[in-house]
Amino acid sequence: MKTLTFITRPFMRDYTHYEGVRPIQIYLLRAVFTLTLIFIGMFSWTAIINHEGAWKPVNAVAFCMWAAYSTMSVLGIIKPLKMLPIIVLQVFYKIVWLSIVAYPLWVRDELAGSDAEQMTSDFMWVIMPIVAMPWGYFLRSFF
Repeated sequence: MKTLTFITRPFMRDYTHYEGVRPIQIYLLRAVFTLTLIFIGMFSWTAIINHEGAWKPVNAVAFCMWAAYSTMSVLGIIKPLKMLPIIVLQVFYKIVWLSIVAYPLWVRDELAGSDAEQMTSDFMWVIMPIVAMPWGYFLRSFF
């Protein structure tokens, strides 16, 4: 019986520690925040620190936003339920970008070999925060 409890516990709602959110979702959220901190943080902060010369304003905004939200992921690792708006931002901007940039290129068979190809590959990982997000809890808590 202990083995069964050990296996099922992460999938049961935890009202004591996580306000009714399943522990598995907390673990997944922490994984998403950790991956964001590592990959987006390394990419954005390396670009900012090593940049020489004048920035193009739009590129500077993008790198600064990525650096800021990857740094705020530290708070998400510690308090994942308090930082859910960061996950929503991540999901929303990636889905919007995939919809208005990547999808039209893909439909016209122009995505392969384009400047948007690598970013499309990176943004397809948006499925991870979508799955990790406790949508019911988010809607109850924020609306």
